[in-house]
Amino acid sequence: MDTDWLSEDEEQAWRAFRRLLVALPARIGRDLARDSGLSAADYEVLSTLSEKPDRRWPLKELAAKMEWSRSRLSHHAARMQGRGLIDKEPDPQDARGCLLHLTDDGFAVLEQAAPHHVVSVRSRFLEHVSADELAMLRRLSTRIADLPD
Repeated sequence: MDTDWLSEDEEQAWRAFRRLLVALPARIGRDLARDSGLSAADYEVLSTLSEKPDRRWPLKELAAKMEWSRSRLSHHAARMQGRGLIDKEPDPQDARGCLLHLTDDGFAVLEQAAPHHVVSVRSRFLEHVSADELAMLRRLSTRIADLPD
């Protein structure tokens, strides 16, 4: 194999980016757990379900959006269901699948967690980038995240 090794600049940028991918989610996740008792995964499930008008999302679509396996999301959803945050319902479009439904209690937990989460995102991320940098980051993130597998 003929490897096109990273230049020094490329390697430094890649290492800095990898560090950001570890540090920022870990710090925001700790803030979230401290402020609301939710994990980052809990918050992602709750906030994504809240985007739908009826607060329901097919498990297989939510798993794809989160880049999780259906099995992993199903196990996590079962734990969240045990806490009363979500319900699982049969999916009328997929006999083998289910819909995840954000309960009223789950929505209330999300409403209480969201203001704290926004403070964390602002203090740990947004306050450290300019408007131009934010626009550039959005373009880069979208372009790279939307690349096919």
